[in-house]
Amino acid sequence: MKLLSIVLQAAPAGGATGGGGSMMSILMIVLLFVIMYFFMIRPQQKKQKEVQKMREALKVGDRVIVAGGIYGKLKDIDTTTNVFTVEIAEGVRIKVDKASVFATNDEATATR
Repeated sequence: MKLLSIVLQAAPAGGATGGGGSMMSILMIVLLFVIMYFFMIRPQQKKQKEVQKMREALKVGDRVIVAGGIYGKLKDIDTTTNVFTVEIAEGVRIKVDKASVFATNDEATATR
């Protein structure tokens, strides 16, 4: 019986202070998500848009770098299937997906 009376007396005191602590926790979590958005998600979205614009601006004859680090020259662009034909050596042509072209040769040499 003594234990039950001690628990009942302590319950109102703990409940009154618990409400403010949970609100502060929620605010901290929201603040964390806002910080993550502005420092991680938003810059990545901007970069993806820039890469997409670069891919749209490519034309036959441009020098490109493919995902595997292969340097080549665009010989054909198939807009219906999003496939590029890239010449990597004299008479050697490969077909690659549009998404695997990461940079033009000019952009790659400028970042070195």
